[in-house]
Amino acid sequence: MKLSFFKDSPLKVFYTESNASHQLMARLTAMLDEMAGTRPVVIVCVGTDRSTGDSLGPLVGSSLSQYQSPMFSVYGTLEEPVHAMNLEETLLLINRKHHRPFIIGIDACLGQVASVGCVQVGVGPVRPGAGVNKDLPPVGDIHITGIVNVGGFMEYFVLQNTRLHLVMKLSELISASLFNSIVNRTAVSAVSRNQTAAADLHF
Repeated sequence: MKLSFFKDSPLKVFYTESNASHQLMARLTAMLDEMAGTRPVVIVCVGTDRSTGDSLGPLVGSSLSQYQSPMFSVYGTLEEPVHAMNLEETLLLINRKHHRPFIIGIDACLGQVASVGCVQVGVGPVRPGAGVNKDLPPVGDIHITGIVNVGGFMEYFVLQNTRLHLVMKLSELISASLFNSIVNRTAVSAVSRNQTAAADLHF
């Protein structure tokens, strides 16, 4: 797959679809293969546990951080959330700590009634605070967003009154799909390197 395809065709999957995880894994693996190269993968999960709807990012971050995997770094958990007050500082820290990081931005968002419960994956940054008229730095080379409720009116109130069940389901789907895509990509790369080394030996 080419980068132009990813730009033209962001993926949108309902969490209730039977193959939702497979679709997300396939797209994320392809995007990482195409775009990340050897750059360190950094996952930035934006949001706060003070708002049910806005807790999607920290829930994903906490789930991924439990793996303690050397294959990626996570910023933004329930314990240490990344939100409006520390987002800019966190991005500066990431760029000091990681050389040319490939950043995956994760955040909750509001959308149309028919899209609530969807996970979206696309090229380019997530724009935290856009739905509630906050001017915050964009985050990510690619983004994953979960549409947690309906936008367009009283966004703060809507986020505060979003069902935790939906947010949990979306966070479980995103964290599992992203982790497995990174693991699969790393495993495939290792096999490819071994095959190349074996071919060189035979040659």
